[in-house]
Formats: sequence, structure tokens, C-alpha cells
Amino acid sequence: METFQQIIESPDPVLVDFYADWCGPCKAMNPVIQQIARELKGRTRILKVNIDQSQAAAQKYNVNAVPTFLLFKNGKTVWRHSGMIDKLSLIRTIESNS
Repeated sequence: METFQQIIESPDPVLVDFYADWCGPCKAMNPVIQQIARELKGRTRILKVNIDQSQAAAQKYNVNAVPTFLLFKNGKTVWRHSGMIDKLSLIRTIESNS
């Protein structure tokens, strides 16, 4: 099984969605994230990280609000956004970092 670190070190973009089960905006973003996962399958990986279950990861990446999205490429954070974001903007950001 791959570790978080191994996954984000991919040369392909990896979108990490830091969320919480109690977060309304996180729930609203879930269908958008699922659509993007389907549309960009094979070109981008998407990980969902529950901040309540993975507090160390949330602290490591200074996630102070949810949802927070980080885009990694080759292990480096290339983009970061806190709060809701529309599907098209998210896809454009991922594709511009492909």
C-alpha cells in the first residue's frame, strides 16, 4: 500500500481535499470532487483527508479551515485554496499543473 508521501511525489498532479464530516461546505464540494475524479481519471489522483482522523497531516500542511485543497506535483505544493471553489476553476488549475 502506498503512503501519503509516495502518492504526492507523483509526477502527475495529486489533489488533496482536506475535509471534515461535520463541514457543510465540504459536503457541498464532494459531488464536484467526484466529478473531477471521473473526468481526470488517469491524469490526476485525488485524495480525501479527514482532518479529524489525520490531525498530523492537517498540522503538517497548516490546514486551519476546511475544505482546503492542496495540489502536489513531484512532492511539492504547487497550489493551495481554502473554501469552496467551482469545478471549472479547479479543473483549470489541475490541468495547468499537468
